[in-house]
Amino acid sequence: MDDIRDNLIEQYFGQGLKYAEIVHVLKHDHGMSLSLRHVKRILQKLHLERRKYSDIRKVVDFIYVQLQSSGQLHGYRIMHEKCRQNGFNVKMNDVRLILKQLDPVGVEHRTARRFRRRTYFADGPNFIWHIDGYDKLKPFGLCISGCVCWFSRKVIWLKVYKTNNNPRIIGGYYLEAVNEYGGCPRFVRGDYGTENGHVCAFQHFLRENHETNDTVQRRQQPFIYGTSTTNQRIESWWSYLRKEHIQFWLELFKSLQDSGQFSGDTLDKNLMLFCFLPLLQDELDSAARTWDNHRIRCSRNQVVPSGRPTVLFNFPVLWNKTDKICTVSRERFILCKEEAEFRSTIPCDPDVYQACVHVMQSSNLRPAKNAEEGVTLYLCLRRHILTILST
Repeated sequence: MDDIRDNLIEQYFGQGLKYAEIVHVLKHDHGMSLSLRHVKRILQKLHLERRKYSDIRKVVDFIYVQLQSSGQLHGYRIMHEKCRQNGFNVKMNDVRLILKQLDPVGVEHRTARRFRRRTYFADGPNFIWHIDGYDKLKPFGLCISGCVCWFSRKVIWLKVYKTNNNPRIIGGYYLEAVNEYGGCPRFVRGDYGTENGHVCAFQHFLRENHETNDTVQRRQQPFIYGTSTTNQRIESWWSYLRKEHIQFWLELFKSLQDSGQFSGDTLDKNLMLFCFLPLLQDELDSAARTWDNHRIRCSRNQVVPSGRPTVLFNFPVLWNKTDKICTVSRERFILCKEEAEFRSTIPCDPDVYQACVHVMQSSNLRPAKNAEEGVTLYLCLRRHILTILST
């Protein structure tokens, strides 16, 4: 029993919960009544301390490596969270000072960019999901789709594939999330467009028999259509993604285009998918983890909760809220799956994929592990395949 208790405390400590929050969650979710002093003693026994800081030289080395890729777009708060996720316990102010020394130009540029936020409110996690597509990398064949929880701001899904306009694919993303979180949200908010047709149908079908005591919610359609500019939760998140991650890849791909190494034809787009889709999906996974675990500051809008999105999503009781997930029947879920389509393990056109695999085997090439290797692989495959096509 003590081992289970200690493992839970260590888990919640690692998620960034405050001591009082750990006490509350243990009592509410696990029926364990512990005092604040008892929790602190257990953490001391486990050698878990918030003020036991990592070697600052190792932190500097880590940040320097991050600045060589999309990390150059991060502000000090996101970089601090990335350090924490990679096992470094460091003061946020120290990260700010390190960035100021290692990347003074980037700090100056980020300081100049300010924007005003609109007021927002939600009733709890899974009350409403916001879905949208992100097309900044679409000219290069890489199409992103995302979904964010309104209340917690947690990323529900963030996927890159060869399309974000196929309604069956977007429906597949939705069903994967429903399966992962054990139900569907009360509402889904999306833009006008055919790509959301299957999600709209699935949401109506899965919510059909769900009971609610709220007369307003009973009158509201389970899927809410609206313009892109008013879908503010996901639109504001795209702004974060562009600033902190995508800008690096956008400039990388545009440099290939400017040098004449990317023409925008079908072959080049499929080569982009083959070489960069796994790398970009890793980047998006990292972006989602970093965002979900960073602490959102208090807002002037008093009805908007502050804290870490993953804590807001998983422990709404800390804010006197409840999870609004709607359970769905297995039979209906299976019927929906038959109408959906899921991402293939082959990221591009099958013929181009086979040609790339053949060239890699004959030339002893390996899959790229970072952006630089991705560019090298792309140029090599493009040269070989164009030579084969011209003969």
